[in-house]
Amino acid sequence: MIENISIAKKFTYKIQNVVATVNTDIEKKIDLTIIASAYPDVEYNPDRFPGLVMRVLKPKATSLIFSTGKMVITGMKSPTEAPSVVSQLLARVKKCKIIMKNPVITIQNFVVSGDIKCGIDLNKATIVMDNVMYEPEVFPGLIFRMKEPKSVLLLFSTGKIVCTGVKDEETVILVFEKLYRVVREYGVDMDLSEFGEFNEEEEEMSFL
Repeated sequence: MIENISIAKKFTYKIQNVVATVNTDIEKKIDLTIIASAYPDVEYNPDRFPGLVMRVLKPKATSLIFSTGKMVITGMKSPTEAPSVVSQLLARVKKCKIIMKNPVITIQNFVVSGDIKCGIDLNKATIVMDNVMYEPEVFPGLIFRMKEPKSVLLLFSTGKIVCTGVKDEETVILVFEKLYRVVREYGVDMDLSEFGEFNEEEEEMSFL
C-alpha cells in the first residue's frame, strides 16, 4: 500500500499488517493432517501448536487454520485483500475434500507505522502525559495507551510511531490526528534539527 499523507501533510502513515479472523461452517471436525499431507508448503506440528499454517502469495498473507473451522489471517496490507485470501484458502482445502462454507470475516487489528513530523521528548512525555510507560533501558519507545479512539502507540524520539489496536483506516486517521495535537498541546514536540543524527535502531523498530 502506498504511504498515506494527510491533507495538511501533518503526518504520514502506512498500514503494515492487517489481522482478521474467519469463522466457517463445517460438517465435522477437520482432520488437519489430511491437509498437511497434501501440501508440502504448509506447516503443522500438533504437539507444539494446534493450528495449521498455510500461506497465500498474492495477496501475501499467512493463515492459521484450526480443526474447528476457524482461521486467523495475518500479513495483509489492506482489509480489502481478505476475501481473496479466504477464497484461495478454502479452494486449497476443498481439494482435500474438506468443505468449509459460509466464511464470516472479521477485521481484528491494524498495525500501522507513521511519522508525526516532529521529534518527541519522551522523558517529558512520561511526566506530563497520562497512560504512558517508558523504560528506555529496556525498550527505546514510549508506550501510549490512547483511550479515545482506543489504541496502543509506540512513540519514538524521531517522531516515528507504531499504532496497534484499531480496526479500520478511518480510526487510524483519527488516532494520528489526535496524537499530532496531543504532542504539541503538551509541549513534548521538538525540532528534529536539534538532535543531529538519530540512532537508526529507532527507525527500524518503528516498522515492527
